[in-house]
Amino acid sequence: MAVDHASRLQYLEAMGIQVWESRQPSPASAATASVTVDNDHHQDLWHTLQQQVAGCHACALAETRTQTVFGVGNQQADWLLIGEAPGQNEDLQGEPFVGKAGQLLNEMLRAIGLSRQQVYIANMLKCRPPNNRDPLVAEVTACNAFLQQQIALIRPKIILAVGRIAAQNLLNTQQPLSRLRGIQHQLQGTPLVIVHHPAYLLRSLTEKAKAWEDLQFALHVYQSVTD
Repeated sequence: MAVDHASRLQYLEAMGIQVWESRQPSPASAATASVTVDNDHHQDLWHTLQQQVAGCHACALAETRTQTVFGVGNQQADWLLIGEAPGQNEDLQGEPFVGKAGQLLNEMLRAIGLSRQQVYIANMLKCRPPNNRDPLVAEVTACNAFLQQQIALIRPKIILAVGRIAAQNLLNTQQPLSRLRGIQHQLQGTPLVIVHHPAYLLRSLTEKAKAWEDLQFALHVYQSVTD
């Protein structure tokens, strides 16, 4: 998405960042007519997976959810963002990262030249834990196959783990976020970068500079695998 200079400054100001010094990522190439059949099959697989998620009762969260939160965005995106689990707003609306945290996430994406519609956004869990508690190991395990299928269908060029809990679970580590940031990790052969959760940034305004560092690093990694 082309973003003019004035818009970039506005987005960065919303994040508490004063300087823009990064170039735009290359847009994803458009699908051609020769892959129409493949695209139809791809859509069928997505539809089947979404139905499976909607009808899942593999753990107790199915008893307390309003609805499942499957994911949103470009199903063939270069960028895949994976958060922890739906919160109250997400449970009500059926879409990940809405409300104030979602608005900030949108600004973070726009600051590096991306729109919400260009990326795909999902969570490790497809159901909200009661009172927004941390996911249990059994819940993450129960939902993992769904997430892995989403990754396989999207085939992203880069994955952003949004927040500490998502990062630790995806990388199977207990290391603190401070030791995971700024490093190019790998998840099933795909580069993975850690970024702060926007809800955390809303509570810790002084950390927004670190968030900008994370975004710049993620953009650098993306460019290194697409150039």
